[in-house]
Amino acid sequence: MESSVRLPGSTGMSSQPALQREQLQALYDISQVLNTIWDIDNLLERIMDIALQTVSAERGFLVLREEGDGNKLSVRTAREIAPEAALSVTEISSSIVTGAIESQQGVLTVDAQTDPRFAGAESVIFHQIRAVMAVPFVLRGKIVGAIYLDSRKNREGFTDESLAFLKAFSNLCAIAIENARLMGSLRDENYQLRSEVQRTYQFKEIIGNSSKMQEIFELLNKIIHADISVLLEGESGTGKELVARALHYNGPRRDKAFMAQFCGNLSETLLESELFGHKRGAFTGAVSDKKGLLEIADGGTFFLDEIADIPASIQAKLLRFLQDGEFRRVGDTETRRVNVRVISATNKPLAKEVEKGNFREDLFYRLNVITINMPPLRDRDGDLPLLVRHFLQKYSQKTSTPEKRITSEAMRMLSNYHWPGNVRELENAVERAIVLAGDRDLSPEELIIPRVVKAPGGSRSLREHEREYVLRTLEEMGGNKTKTAAALGVSLRWLHYKLAEWKEAGN
Repeated sequence: MESSVRLPGSTGMSSQPALQREQLQALYDISQVLNTIWDIDNLLERIMDIALQTVSAERGFLVLREEGDGNKLSVRTAREIAPEAALSVTEISSSIVTGAIESQQGVLTVDAQTDPRFAGAESVIFHQIRAVMAVPFVLRGKIVGAIYLDSRKNREGFTDESLAFLKAFSNLCAIAIENARLMGSLRDENYQLRSEVQRTYQFKEIIGNSSKMQEIFELLNKIIHADISVLLEGESGTGKELVARALHYNGPRRDKAFMAQFCGNLSETLLESELFGHKRGAFTGAVSDKKGLLEIADGGTFFLDEIADIPASIQAKLLRFLQDGEFRRVGDTETRRVNVRVISATNKPLAKEVEKGNFREDLFYRLNVITINMPPLRDRDGDLPLLVRHFLQKYSQKTSTPEKRITSEAMRMLSNYHWPGNVRELENAVERAIVLAGDRDLSPEELIIPRVVKAPGGSRSLREHEREYVLRTLEEMGGNKTKTAAALGVSLRWLHYKLAEWKEAGN
């Protein structure tokens, strides 16, 4: 945006009203900059130009404090001054900027040649500097940087009023600089996250070489570009959300949002609001209009975790959405339309929930156009050593430390355990063992898992061992489910599900 600031005439001093108009115009310009320029380098160039033009300065430069090193200043833009010389100890500009920053006040002189503050300063004499002005950029009491201006000929713009203007101007600049930095950080972070997400959720990140996992990979390759609903069934911790994300980030909707909603243990009102949004005043606490996650996911993928726990009323509303892509926010009369791919997951056999009358049959058929059954870890022959090595490597990369090794005894112990929490529990156990091992290889001593081996034929079932161990741990934790889940290395929702399952079975 070109500045509309009019420079003071070269003959005679500008009138006070004219100068005030120039200053107000400059403040307006910088407020426009706040709304239009997000690139930090372009912003600093624009700030420099506006400041120079407004006070009719001949030279100037702008410094910022470097992020992460608050005491170091760097010249980011300069006019008629070599950037490398601007902060040189031999230059008066360096001491003026330092003084302005340390005092958090502006510095002004209209005759540096006779000002006693600069007596003996060789650079003032050498450059024949007359007028000087400098102010810091201050944001919430924190020094962001400073701007320096000087002139050898024109001094009419260097007044107390101009200094007061430059202080107000610098406050706006500080906000603009902070916003541009934040926007730059967000852009960088967004790029890194997108790159990392696409790398993380490639199929190669779903580890497994067993026949059951190979069947899943074959199916995923067939449906990756098919824009159809997918139902993921399997125990907690088997990687259902990992597969859902892989389908999204490797498919045609990868550049749009992936939104996930856990449907268990939420009140009906809260879940409905999270899915569809609500209108202000729709219920107590609805103080403003709110978009639902389905609306936010428009164009992308929506993942419904633990779909079997959705109340009947919301099942009906979700069915209508799947049929025509339309919905209404809670308390609203306006019909909205979005385009999302729905992937759902459950740790309960959904067909049996339909038989029990807990889940709508018509919704079930809408959701399970393709069903993927995620196998439990105990049924994935040969995959456990691959997963262990993957987690050892993953932790090494995350912490930038040498990759740990695991003893054969420890690997045998892991292989003999039945893993009720599946892959998630295994990862927790491996990471915990790495921390406890320190500089040593992973041995059985670091593996905090129950000494329960795979049951031979005719002995107690694995489910009985699982129930006994979980309930014993719950008792040891004083009935605290959160601590119990952490001790077991499983999710809290898995624990709630198991306790409810055993209660329903009368055990």
